[in-house]
Amino acid sequence: MTDVMVMQICKQALIVTLEISLPIILLCLGAGLTMSIFQSVTQVQEFTLTFIPKILAAILAFALFGPWMLRTYIDFASNIFINLSSYIK
Repeated sequence: MTDVMVMQICKQALIVTLEISLPIILLCLGAGLTMSIFQSVTQVQEFTLTFIPKILAAILAFALFGPWMLRTYIDFASNIFINLSSYIK
């Protein structure tokens, strides 16, 4: 296994990690931003008020994008296992 192959695998792993985590991060960011704007407009400064929408956004993201995320991860892992013999050489 050469250093180029290791760098390719690491690059691919980072890209897959970013692809899988991005929908959850973006939905939670949107929920947090919306609640922050709501708190600023209404001057309600309750710290626990932001947690519920973020949790609901994360659950919604898992429900919507979960099958796609799982398929992306399985494709990456199966590609690693299929090409395992070529990595060992």
